[in-house]
Amino acid sequence: MTPNPFLGVFFHWLGGLASGSFYVPYRGVKKWAWETYWLTGGFFSWIIAPWILASINTNDLLAVLREAPWSSLWWTYFWGAMWGLGGLTFGLTMRYLGMSLGMGVALGYCAAFGTLMPPIFHGEFVTKVLHTNSGLVILIGVVVCLLGIAIAGMAGMSKEKEMSEEQKKATIREFNFAKGILVATFSGVMSASFAYGLDAATPIADITARHGTSPIWTGLPKLCVLLLGGFTSNFIWCVLLNIKNKTGYQYYSAVIRRESPHREDETIIETAIDAPSEETVERIPGAKKNGVERAPMLGNYFFSALAGSTWYMQFFFYTMGETQMGDYKFSSWTLHMASIIIFSSLWGIALREWKGSSGFTKGLLAMGLATLVFSTVIVGYGNYLATMK
Repeated sequence: MTPNPFLGVFFHWLGGLASGSFYVPYRGVKKWAWETYWLTGGFFSWIIAPWILASINTNDLLAVLREAPWSSLWWTYFWGAMWGLGGLTFGLTMRYLGMSLGMGVALGYCAAFGTLMPPIFHGEFVTKVLHTNSGLVILIGVVVCLLGIAIAGMAGMSKEKEMSEEQKKATIREFNFAKGILVATFSGVMSASFAYGLDAATPIADITARHGTSPIWTGLPKLCVLLLGGFTSNFIWCVLLNIKNKTGYQYYSAVIRRESPHREDETIIETAIDAPSEETVERIPGAKKNGVERAPMLGNYFFSALAGSTWYMQFFFYTMGETQMGDYKFSSWTLHMASIIIFSSLWGIALREWKGSSGFTKGLLAMGLATLVFSTVIVGYGNYLATMK
């Protein structure tokens, strides 16, 4: 199959749409703690969806994994677990820096490290990137992407400056620039581990291809191992919070217990598009029967499953897009980061989060989004040049 970089860009856009949209179903979850609904959704995003779709679209999934080198399986799993730690600290970044500045810093680190480290590690950065026209074009695209992230972050900072003191206290009550930068650096660098895991899993994709699987689906078995690592770190953290907050009963009982950390007037603002480190569901009084307050169990499981499955689709499309990028598949990470910011920002506009902002701030946002879109075109063109050799 001849790679089609522009088709790859389209697949990455679909993945960005899924990643930028997955938190919306969580708005339907009521009276559950963060650790309960995050782990419930996680079973679908990290375990159920990857294995079902890999089993359907690839040949001999279990045989492929049995034949995979242990070193590849281990490093894929390890980097997945490290990525999980990066996701868990993403919420702290939002807590100390705010949504816009925090996301810009963390995803900036994530885009840079996740894109450039694999070719540097393989010793290909000079020969494949700096010494080829296509590689230089892709590198320019990466720089333009980082510029777009910076402009989008500036728009967020401008928006926050235009807020009243009451609004600032409500959204960034624990603002701490020094602490926030340290946490954002850790979160961004660790979240880039997902790209390292995909690179370490290359032998798994090669074995999948040898078993007769269509090239476009060869990345799916990689996700089964990589996301198992992410599941491990998230599972441990969520269970610890279930124990600490006494919320483990929420998985099987609809009755709200007094020791559960809920109040009818409690409202906690959502703070991240990745795994946050504190509760993020808006607390709305549940239904009462015979004076007993209950959580809507069926609805909570449904919305958590929908959110988790939607989250997984970002990497389902990611692996499809990666197969179309030829020798420069490392550029897929830049496309992924750019697409996430584009679509999450569009959701923010649709949900009227930018209502009341000045024309200057909205202009910065539009410029940032346009720059990010332009970066994906540049990266796609660079990959296209590589196919013309």
